[in-house]
Amino acid sequence: MKLAQLLEGISVQKCTASADLEIGGVCYDSRAVKPGDLYVAVVGYVTDGHKYIASAVANGAAAVLCQVKPEENVPYILVEDSRTALADLGDNWFGHPSKKLTMIGVTGTNGKTTVTYLLKSVLEKTIGAKVGLIGTIQNMIGSEVLPTEHTTPESFELQSLLRQMVDSGCTHAVMEVSSHALVLHRTRHIHFKVGIFTNLTEDHLDFHKTMENYRKAKELLFRDCDTGVFNLDDPAAPLMMESAPCEKLTVSLGKNEADLCARNLRLEPDSVLFDAVIGSEISRFSLGIPGKFSAYNALCVIGAAKALGIPLALIADALSKSEGVKGRVEVVPTPGKDYTILIDYAHTPDALENVLNAVRDFCPGRLIALFGCGGDRDPYKRPIMGKIGADLADFVVYTSDNPRTEDPNEILNQVVSGAKGTKTPYVVIENRREAIRWAMDHAEKGDIIVLAGKGHETYQIIGKEKTHLDEREEVAAHLQGA
Repeated sequence: MKLAQLLEGISVQKCTASADLEIGGVCYDSRAVKPGDLYVAVVGYVTDGHKYIASAVANGAAAVLCQVKPEENVPYILVEDSRTALADLGDNWFGHPSKKLTMIGVTGTNGKTTVTYLLKSVLEKTIGAKVGLIGTIQNMIGSEVLPTEHTTPESFELQSLLRQMVDSGCTHAVMEVSSHALVLHRTRHIHFKVGIFTNLTEDHLDFHKTMENYRKAKELLFRDCDTGVFNLDDPAAPLMMESAPCEKLTVSLGKNEADLCARNLRLEPDSVLFDAVIGSEISRFSLGIPGKFSAYNALCVIGAAKALGIPLALIADALSKSEGVKGRVEVVPTPGKDYTILIDYAHTPDALENVLNAVRDFCPGRLIALFGCGGDRDPYKRPIMGKIGADLADFVVYTSDNPRTEDPNEILNQVVSGAKGTKTPYVVIENRREAIRWAMDHAEKGDIIVLAGKGHETYQIIGKEKTHLDEREEVAAHLQGA
């Protein structure tokens, strides 16, 4: 692609490269630069890409896009913000793929993954759409599974993924939109047909610093969508809607003023059931994922599908046939045992509270919670989660999550501090494998063990290394005596 085409729509302060320069690729990692590439020097939060211009040039970069004039003798394009420009370059390089897709974005602290999977299933079952999915667990193009590193990929990778979806015949794309992605312009140039707000609770304060900043980051999604679906029962919803110029569709479990309301809610050990009412339409819904929060997720899916013009009865039939999501209230097989093990991704105070309350509704014996908190992340939530576990479970096994570069025992000390003064018995076992086995060995008839925090993850990050840890495998191995 000619440089002039690649720079279309980008505000350039100075350019010493020829407009006719042929660019072979775009790269923002100097180590991956190939001869003829345009190297984009992005100012990051860990390092600054400008430091690696010399390396990019040595690897054959044809030109450099930067926000500080380079010292190296290389053709360059000077812009005000190279991160924003990277998003522009991606949109141009891949031919504006999001314009060829019906885009649905889901933001919120909890529920994003479940909502995206359920909505994908509904679109496939009701209108026969081929749907792309972008999210925490994995990316998907129809039924093809692609690995993922971030909830929302970097802007250039995101545009590449959308291009692959278009080329594979996708008509719709459902994506989790993280607060990081919105602030860091990863979704720039993507217009959403529908945006969904699930809820807002404390998370990512290591990045956003305050809850107000966190909320404002989420609000950005609704400045670039046609219709916003808002969970009216969340306290942040009114402020989210106040700043949103889009059409609004509200959902609620109990507020009659909501556009879409759930009535006659029934919580079963393996499902939730309710009547959904919107305008003159009413349908009975059944979703095979237990817990009250599953009803909220279902309402968000129903609201989005209605915004896309799908009849309520068709949505109800599709949701009843939808499967659960790996790592979200997932039942782990325990053949021959009289206790139950559930795996859930709950790693925030609100998510932990939700899953423990949900399980309590159908727990015949003791509720045993096993969890920890991640390192190099928001430390403020550690004692909060420690207390939630002690308040809501009958027994707690405090253990490691992903300690990363922090001392795992120091993290545990902070988590356990929240349990001080409570009467709930607990043990502290830093090694997560040993903790799971201990919980299984001490479980009694009717107990439910909730392994919280890892969910779909099949690894543990200790230091800067990922080591394999699949909790399903650990349970199976211990049952087999391994």
